[in-house]
Amino acid sequence: MKQEKLKNLRKLKGISQEKMAKILSTDPSNYSRKERGEVRIHDDEWKKIAETFNVPISEIKEEDERLSNNKNPTFKDTSQYQYTQSLNYTLIENLQDYIVFLKQKIFELSEENQMLKSQNNF
Repeated sequence: MKQEKLKNLRKLKGISQEKMAKILSTDPSNYSRKERGEVRIHDDEWKKIAETFNVPISEIKEEDERLSNNKNPTFKDTSQYQYTQSLNYTLIENLQDYIVFLKQKIFELSEENQMLKSQNNF
């Protein structure tokens, strides 16, 4: 399963999802979805990932059947409904993670701002 390969290789190389997101010019929540197989990884992104991990593309890239067979989805059966509900739940989780990320950045910027203000007072 490519998702496990990507996650394990990323952790083995000591690279955060945030750094991978920067490498792929995306946000961390979108990279997270790519790593979990919920969002398609494009060929140019595979190239960047392979270069970052210093491995051949063929070692990490596999066709994602769920995404490739679902080009014209219909939501008539319950499995499709459950799949959609799962994606909605994942989206909410990703948004919550992104909110935590943004709150941390706000805190860091606030601290930096206070430091700069105190330096200017002297």
